Amino acid sequence: MSVRHALLALLSEGPKYGLQLRDEFEARTGEVWPLNVGQVYTTLQRLERDGLVESDDAETEGPQKGFRITAAGQEELAGWLRTPPDLASPPRDELVMKVLVAVRVPGTDVHQVIQVHRRYLVELMQQWTHIKETEAESDLSLALVVDAELFRLDSVTRWLDAADGRIKRAAADQDASQASQDASQASQDASQASQDAG
Repeated sequence: MSVRHALLALLSEGPKYGLQLRDEFEARTGEVWPLNVGQVYTTLQRLERDGLVESDDAETEGPQKGFRITAAGQEELAGWLRTPPDLASPPRDELVMKVLVAVRVPGTDVHQVIQVHRRYLVELMQQWTHIKETEAESDLSLALVVDAELFRLDSVTRWLDAADGRIKRAAADQDASQASQDASQASQDASQASQDAG
């Protein structure tokens, strides 16, 4: 999440104070991403340094200092809104790493590891569904956040199911391959024994 660009978006509506920006940021993001007011002012200072916002008075500091977006800030915001996020390479996902590691750790029941995480994801989905049913009905921002989180959790759950199936098939294939090798070796041993007897 780019706080920098979120603040530019809020300032594109008109001049605002730092505390007002924090409050509006939290309200517009469904109050699921709390923002420290110190981070707001630090970000505003950087935006001002970069010429993307300007303040009412360079001498005034604190909660009464107003900020407004500049033309360069408008251009930066427009470019950011139209630039897709970099999703080309997979993120370092802790859950993916756990499954990959569990496959290689001797004595680990990978199915059990997957099921523990799957149950947790289902519980989270139930919590988000409850929020959707009770609070998001009248709050568009919260409804959009809840929908995004439900879709994300659903996709992770589906990945766990697919991983579990793939791991089970790989184990079955490995067992079948080992059985075939054992049968081949037994056949070779029997043939050798027959030749030695003759």
